[in-house]
Amino acid sequence: MAGVIRVLIVDDDEHVRAALTMMLDGAAGIAVVGHAADGDGVPDAIAAHAPDVVLMDLRMPRVDGLTALERLRRRPRPPEVIVLTTFDSDENVLRALRLGASGFLLKDSPPARIVEAVHRVAGGDPMLSPDITRRLIERVNEGASTRERARAALDGLSPREREVAAAIARGQTNAEIAAELFMSVPTVKGHVTQVMLKLGVSNRTQVALLVNEAG
Repeated sequence: MAGVIRVLIVDDDEHVRAALTMMLDGAAGIAVVGHAADGDGVPDAIAAHAPDVVLMDLRMPRVDGLTALERLRRRPRPPEVIVLTTFDSDENVLRALRLGASGFLLKDSPPARIVEAVHRVAGGDPMLSPDITRRLIERVNEGASTRERARAALDGLSPREREVAAAIARGQTNAEIAAELFMSVPTVKGHVTQVMLKLGVSNRTQVALLVNEAG
């Protein structure tokens, strides 16, 4: 299993779990190592299977995906989380990103997009659907106080770090940022780390959210 991305699927619909398992197990470099039928089963599943990426449904009967995500992100060295949704609630997806989800996907996304998302998130890059991102940006404008807090946080970055943060918000990978800003990939990684430290966030998706909030 060396070099294989280990995936845990959390969804209360057994048909969705089966379909995702079939799809991902057939993709190169990915193996589904476990399932949970509800958010309350996530801690035991994480302990048993040590996944790199969790595909998390939002709507589950006992412990919903947002609560499970919040608990999961409190763990030391938590796996990356991709939220699965039918996108019936913009607020829920926005909250999931603020809680530290590395991306989100519609449940009817093409198989290639889901496979790409797993690979990208495992590699440290968020996976944000452009269509959903546009809708979220419309929701982000919650008033001057939110914008001012976000802008104040970004003011603490150096000019180069602000460029990197803006590129992250556009969904660019480290390699794409390096090419655009004429830096090496290790240098970009160093800037990304500094950006997250200065902004007090835990992943690239939260950086993108702050940039969008700042307008």
